[in-house]
Amino acid sequence: MNEDSSVKTSTEKVSSPVSICAEDDLKKQRKIVATVHDREVVVFYHDGRFYAMDCRCYHAGGPLHLGEIEDINGEPCIICPWHKYKITLATGEGLYQAINPREPSLSPKWRSKGVKQRTHSVTVENGNVYVTLSDLNDSIDSDYYAEKFKKSINYVKK
Repeated sequence: MNEDSSVKTSTEKVSSPVSICAEDDLKKQRKIVATVHDREVVVFYHDGRFYAMDCRCYHAGGPLHLGEIEDINGEPCIICPWHKYKITLATGEGLYQAINPREPSLSPKWRSKGVKQRTHSVTVENGNVYVTLSDLNDSIDSDYYAEKFKKSINYVKK
């Protein structure tokens, strides 16, 4: 086996979908934490759609699975329970409110910090929910805490 084939096999393994739960279970619970190829992710079911992202907040490693979902400008966002950072479920963008001094309005508007939280693909097949990790080759802010807090989440069943 040459070096190229072992790297390819490793990449294929990380990019393969992993079954995390039954679709009905996630719809009832609304969120589930799962390990996908040694990475902790949280999967949400909100307003008829499925979303997956790294479980730890990009800012300081807050446990996003303990946060609440809030709609901001029509976008569902998870609110980090530690410092109230707002992250869009669909894209992983960090949001903040700001006033542009060049605009006549003094009311703050929501703005994007760019993609800060790694999101992943969710598919549903035969009543099972699968998560496929996004391309891990490009670094995103949440990668630091995804590595730092590996296997440290305490799972509590309600």
